[in-house]
Amino acid sequence: MRREQGAKRPPAGAARGGVTRYRLIETAARLCAEGRGAEPSVSEIAAAAGAFPNQVTYHFGSKDSLLLHAAFFNLLHETRRVERIGRRAPDAETFRRNIARAVLALPSLPFVARALATGVAKPELAPVVEQHVHLLFRQSERFVRQLVDARGWTVERPLDVEARTFWSAALGAALLSRAGVDGTAADLDLAGVLTVREGARGPE
Repeated sequence: MRREQGAKRPPAGAARGGVTRYRLIETAARLCAEGRGAEPSVSEIAAAAGAFPNQVTYHFGSKDSLLLHAAFFNLLHETRRVERIGRRAPDAETFRRNIARAVLALPSLPFVARALATGVAKPELAPVVEQHVHLLFRQSERFVRQLVDARGWTVERPLDVEARTFWSAALGAALLSRAGVDGTAADLDLAGVLTVREGARGPE
């Protein structure tokens, strides 16, 4: 994109800061994934990222904010695999079933549930939660729209509602599981939440 006349270049420090911020998120995401539920310390994250502990506070405000970013970093990355599974489905019924199974088996889902629980308890983290949840919804809506357009399938409600409803059910189940509510992922009919069907185009 051509730079507008008179627009100033961002300072070099801002560019370096963006790289450090991304590296902290990526490192925290990797450590959380490798730890299988164990929460890394700020010093561990900073050391692995080649940064200083005070840079976590500078870029994110708190460790909890960084871990929220990291949780959704992993989830959004894993949903790409879910999309590939969805594209291989030969029909709408298989699509619903395979998508539901794949999402409930995502390694990052419990991690995201823990981060969301922390976010709910701390109002200052609400903008971080909202930012990432909306990104997840938009990514999923875009994926389903592309598939529906290509296959000529029906969706029985607006696609933005479809995406929000599906992920609300999945994340809600993960939160309930984290809270110790009896039941397993197998008890949730997540496929039944989806309204993708064979047939003509549904509502936009």
